[in-house]
Amino acid sequence: MKRVFTISEKIVAGNLVRYHWQKTLGNYIAITGSDHTVKIFDRHGHKRNEINLPGICVSMDWDKDGDALAVISDKSNAIYLWDANTHKTTQLDCGMRDQMSFLMWSKAGSLLAVGTTKGNLLVYSLQTSRKVPVLGKHTKRITCGCWSSQNLLALGSEDKTITVSNQEGDTIRQTTVRAEPSDIQFSMMKTDERASVGESTVSAIVGKKTLFLFNLSDPDNPIELAFQQRYGSIISYRWYGDGYIMIGFSQGYFVVISTHIREIGQELFQAHNHKDNLTSIAISQSLNKAASCGDNCIKIHDLSELKEMYAIINLDDETKGLDRLSWTDDGQLLAVSTQRGTLHVFLTKLPVLGNTCGTRIAFLTSLLEVTVTNHVEEEPQITVSVEVEPTFIAVGPYHVAVGMNNRAWFYAVGENRAEKLKDMEYLGTVTSMCLNSDYAAVLFEGRVQLHMISSNIDFMLPVTQQIEMEGIEAQEERETRLFPGHDDKYRVTCHALTADFLVYGTDTGIIQYFYIEDWQYVNEYRHSVSIRKVFPDPSGTRMAFIDDKSDGLVYCPVNDTIYEIPNLPTTVRSILWEHFTMDKGVFIAYDDDKVYTYVFHKDTIQGSKVILAGATKLPFSHKPLLLYNGELTCQTQSGKINAILLSTHSFLAGLKDLGHNDLQPMLTQCLMLKRFNEAWDVCKLLNDPSAWTEFARACLHHMEVEFAIRVYRMIGNVGMVISLEQIKGIEDHSLLAGHLAMFMNDFNLAQDLYLASSCPIAALEMRRDLQHWDSALQLAKRLAPDQIAFISKEYAIQLEFTGDYVNALAHYEKGMTGDNKYLEHDDSCLAGIARMSIRMGDIRRGVNQAIRHTSRVLKKDCGVILESMKQFSEAAQLYEKGQYYDKAASVYIRCKNWAKVGELLLHVTSPKIHLQYAKAKEADGRYKEAAMAYENAKDWDNMIRIQLDHLRNPEEAVRIIRETQSIDGAKMVARFFLQLGDYGSAIQFLVMSKCNDEAFQLAQQHNQMEVYADIIGSDANNEDYQSIALYFEGEKKHFLAGKFFMLCGQYTRALKHFLKCPVAEDGQAIEMAIEAVGQAKDDMLTSQLIDYLMGESDGMPKDAKYLFRLYMALKQYREAARTAIIIAREEQSAGNYRNAHDVLFSMYTELKAHKIKIPSEMVTNLMILHSYILVKTHVKRGDHMKGARMLIRVANNISKFPSHIVPILTSTVIECHRAGLRNSAFSFAAMLMRPEYRNNIDPKYKKKIEAMVRRPDQSEVEEFTSPCPYCAFQLPECELLCSGCKNNLPYCIVTGRHMVKDDWTVCPHCDFPGLYSEFKVLLATEKACPMCSEKLCVEQLSLVEPAPYLLQDEAES
Repeated sequence: MKRVFTISEKIVAGNLVRYHWQKTLGNYIAITGSDHTVKIFDRHGHKRNEINLPGICVSMDWDKDGDALAVISDKSNAIYLWDANTHKTTQLDCGMRDQMSFLMWSKAGSLLAVGTTKGNLLVYSLQTSRKVPVLGKHTKRITCGCWSSQNLLALGSEDKTITVSNQEGDTIRQTTVRAEPSDIQFSMMKTDERASVGESTVSAIVGKKTLFLFNLSDPDNPIELAFQQRYGSIISYRWYGDGYIMIGFSQGYFVVISTHIREIGQELFQAHNHKDNLTSIAISQSLNKAASCGDNCIKIHDLSELKEMYAIINLDDETKGLDRLSWTDDGQLLAVSTQRGTLHVFLTKLPVLGNTCGTRIAFLTSLLEVTVTNHVEEEPQITVSVEVEPTFIAVGPYHVAVGMNNRAWFYAVGENRAEKLKDMEYLGTVTSMCLNSDYAAVLFEGRVQLHMISSNIDFMLPVTQQIEMEGIEAQEERETRLFPGHDDKYRVTCHALTADFLVYGTDTGIIQYFYIEDWQYVNEYRHSVSIRKVFPDPSGTRMAFIDDKSDGLVYCPVNDTIYEIPNLPTTVRSILWEHFTMDKGVFIAYDDDKVYTYVFHKDTIQGSKVILAGATKLPFSHKPLLLYNGELTCQTQSGKINAILLSTHSFLAGLKDLGHNDLQPMLTQCLMLKRFNEAWDVCKLLNDPSAWTEFARACLHHMEVEFAIRVYRMIGNVGMVISLEQIKGIEDHSLLAGHLAMFMNDFNLAQDLYLASSCPIAALEMRRDLQHWDSALQLAKRLAPDQIAFISKEYAIQLEFTGDYVNALAHYEKGMTGDNKYLEHDDSCLAGIARMSIRMGDIRRGVNQAIRHTSRVLKKDCGVILESMKQFSEAAQLYEKGQYYDKAASVYIRCKNWAKVGELLLHVTSPKIHLQYAKAKEADGRYKEAAMAYENAKDWDNMIRIQLDHLRNPEEAVRIIRETQSIDGAKMVARFFLQLGDYGSAIQFLVMSKCNDEAFQLAQQHNQMEVYADIIGSDANNEDYQSIALYFEGEKKHFLAGKFFMLCGQYTRALKHFLKCPVAEDGQAIEMAIEAVGQAKDDMLTSQLIDYLMGESDGMPKDAKYLFRLYMALKQYREAARTAIIIAREEQSAGNYRNAHDVLFSMYTELKAHKIKIPSEMVTNLMILHSYILVKTHVKRGDHMKGARMLIRVANNISKFPSHIVPILTSTVIECHRAGLRNSAFSFAAMLMRPEYRNNIDPKYKKKIEAMVRRPDQSEVEEFTSPCPYCAFQLPECELLCSGCKNNLPYCIVTGRHMVKDDWTVCPHCDFPGLYSEFKVLLATEKACPMCSEKLCVEQLSLVEPAPYLLQDEAES
């Protein structure tokens, strides 16, 4: 709160100051002390007059209008009256001898009540000068009183009574109280039922302790309210609102109570506002504020929210404390007196006066102070002290004007100071004023005066601008002009001034634009009703105005068009345009409660229009002055400005940490305001395809093509991007808008826009593309008559589709051009005519047209139509002409025209047709033709039936069954053979037809079970197998019984029968027993079979190979391996080396496949046996060295070949000799000379061997070396144990040598390694793998990485 002025104790003598504000106006304050004077000051603290009294002032009061001040003193019987208008004092003799003690003016009239120390009363009328003395009203001094609004007078006296009198002084009510009353007030208690009795309650403080309430309507039941002792004594109280009372207590408390009978006695609010004491309270109904003083401070509360502290005023220099508070009636000024005799006046409410020019604001900050600021451009704030309390303010780029009534003062505003230029008087009271850089426009009494402000602004302008201004002064002689002219018969109701134009509205609805530079009117708009207010935008190119109907419109003087402002409240006080360039079309309208944001969209596909974007609540007593970038700068009653962010611009407050539900409304805001950059940021945060789509459609709506391309590119809508790229360069506004409306599916709007553009044919193209043929035809008649034929054809196609054949025929006929350039088009129309003619019943015309036409499809279409119309003969004819033979044949069949069907049969592919024809021929007894037709129809069952029943050709029937696997056909053939007595064939075909039970019974009856068993194979179910098994069991055919018990899963019975079979050479029964046990996985059965194989049951051990196979079937691979080694050893001992090799090899692969470690003995035996087998291959190929090396390896293990020791050693000696290994040959020759071998040597070689021993040759060809595949140590090629790393080395299955890394391949069948180079040489002559004997060719080999095989071998070793 700003302090306006202070009257010190030196000016008013004495410690106790009394004062009274002028009622209603509040322009004066009367102050008195103990110096026998009453001083009158104005509201700015200037002393205006002084009333000298003979004694101390006893009481004073202003009348209700503030025109007269009445004063009484203790040493005079005169009443002093000071006139506020003439500033003169008059004396009035009261006519009473006793001293006056009280006076008060009436609330409702010009009556003055004066009370005396002896209880007498005088009622004086200022208007009539009539005096009414009333003697003996009270018995003692009258100390207090109050008038009601009904001119009733309540008085309180030291005699402890309260009287209520009328304006004549007659006592109406009287009551006694327990102590002296004080501070009497009139008001109205709060009741349930409102009676129009006015102020019917008298209240008073009694003895400083209680509050007395005396209801005139219920005088017998007064109410006296007492309060808590801790509050102290009652200092003051005030009525407010709907029967509420605020009471101040000496201990610093203030309390609010209600006078409603239900709530009386209850404290609605209580606050300890002041710590030590409270001296006064005051309420301003106009401000809706309450104030209390004490402890050197004033505290102000809002009556609507008492808990909130509105303001605190500290008066720290007042050491003796504060005394009394009082507000002016309008609430603008608050006075407080102090205990030391000073008076302080504070500004609590200012007239809300403010004006803007661009972003510059001028507003009233004190009664005599105007502040100019521009927070947008960050200019320094300038304070202008003015001479009068203004009623209007105007601001321009360089000036500020203030004024009241018909006078205005102009100030030039520089960078940091203001200087008074001049003051002017006008021909009437100024209603409003506007300024620009050079001129002022003043509205008064229905006229506008436009005049130059001043040219003396050099002190604040740069040099260049000074020169420009001088040039202007030299050119312009036009100082002033009054509008309207003498000839114009209208009154100006409102006006505005822009940089270039004076704009005003009149009571006849005319809006005039006056161009200042040319000093002439440039535009006139005539409205239907009077113009109330005009609001041009900063540039003057758009203007909002409000007419007498309270309708709002936006006017564009450039093209003389108006646009309605939608949903404009009738209570709107003013309109402000946005000054931020990005929001050029945004403006707000406001009333006392809300601010409504509107947007003028100039360029949309629907044309220019105004939309309501939203509403924002306006804080109490805020007056909007400036709108910039969504921020509304408002002036408050306290003389300050406050910025509010409009709810429609909430996105400007920041987007971080906002959820989806908060961002979605912000996107809508951005799109309505055309803030597309901000909308982009919102969409990125939303990351929602629907949001991007909404954004893109808004860009199209506002014709922002470039931005729409950017958005659609972000979405990934390639089609829209390409389409927009193609149209973005179009300059024709209507054509571009038409394209965009079409993209938004508003086709009617698009058509209107196209027709208004430079390319109206685009409307026709659009309707054609959309297949809106009716509209397209209408447009073509006007825009492109040459297109009618083509559109008619397309329209006819659509009509035909919807079933409107009459109109379709008409349009097809209209579509004929007769031009050779459009033969295809005409053909299409002729086809349509043919179809429609048939549809309309003109079959001859339609058929002839279709036959003449070249199109096969047309013939088919017409055939279908005719067929649906049951015109089968014509339909079949057209099908045949169109080469639709299947359809033609089908229709001929319906006509029973078999001759025609027969002619077409060669061309028919449909089995259905052939089937129908076959049935017809069968009915005629022509069975061969019927059989052929059934075959063409692939109806095998009927064909078999014909072959068997009529043609007696079972061979053909059997062939067909074998080819087609026909079940029904097989049944027929089975019955045929059954009739012939060929039971085996009958059984076979019964099984083929899935009639297993019949086949079984037939086999059983005719002892053909073995035939049945062979035929049924593996396709039967368990029941079938069991039936067969039981049959063979009964026949004592153990092998077959066991076989079928095994197939049906009864392994125990199967094994029993297999073991009963005699031991045959091929061991087939034992093999089947092994298979049964392997499938059963039953330990008992396994044990039973092993006992049988070991000879436990019959004393005849069976061949070990069966035991091996049993272990293999049981997947007991370790036992199988041991058995395999034993078998191989026996085979080896018997000289069956290939058998031994195969046994070991098969076991080796089984163990390897099941990832079981292979015994080293098996690996070694397989290697030695394979080396022996390789000898034959090497010798056959003439490679004696390799053969010798392999024989040396075998000879070194000769004990494993006991039946062929001498032949093997002999071969070793011969091959070593041939290969040049003489020392090795000698060694093995010497071994042969041992007595146990010598006699068994072949005589053919005996002498040569003896000669070698007698004459030994110690020479030996040294063996080549190659690297170890593990450690790369060089060792002999045939050595399989590396002396470097001690690893057993993998050997080549082709040569028997150890493997080398860089020449590694494997057999694709057995996965055994071989040297790639040697393998290729071998396969040039041999065609099988030397290890597994599977067929092999060179193309199947390739070099492989040896690492996996080396790791595998290492793990096995």
